[in-house]
Amino acid sequence: MSQWEPKIVAFMCSWSSYPGADYAGLSRLAYPPNIRIIKVPCAGRINPKFILSALRQGADGVWISVCHPGDCHYLEGNLYARRKFALMKSFLEHTGIEPGRVHFSWISATEGRKFADVAREVVSSVKALGPARHMIKREAEVA
Repeated sequence: MSQWEPKIVAFMCSWSSYPGADYAGLSRLAYPPNIRIIKVPCAGRINPKFILSALRQGADGVWISVCHPGDCHYLEGNLYARRKFALMKSFLEHTGIEPGRVHFSWISATEGRKFADVAREVVSSVKALGPARHMIKREAEVA
C-alpha cells in the first residue's frame, strides 16, 4: 500500500522564485517532487481564480512565491501579490479551507537553498492536513 502524497501547485515569479527553483536543482539540493510549478511573468498578475481553480481541480495545497520587496522586475508586483494573497487566504479560511493549504514566500533567484527549505515546509504542512476535501470538483458535477 502506497502512502498518500500531497499535490501542490506553485505559482512562481519568472524573474526570481522560478530561477531560485532552477538554482536549487542545479545545486543538487533535494526537495520533494510533490510541487508542480507554474511560471508566471509577475506574481502580481496572479488572478485569485487561479488559486481557486487549482484547489477545485484537486490540488491539496497552493504555494505563491515572489521576489523580495524592492527587487520586483515590475516595481511593485510582489507587493500587489502579497495584498491579494492575504485577502485570498482570509477568504479561503472563511470558506473552510485550512490555513496550512495556502502558502506565500519571498525567494530570489540566488536562494536555491531557501527554495528547497520552503518547498519541504510547504509539503510537510500540507501533508499534515491530509487530502483536501473542500472545493474539489466531483465526477457527478462534471456530467
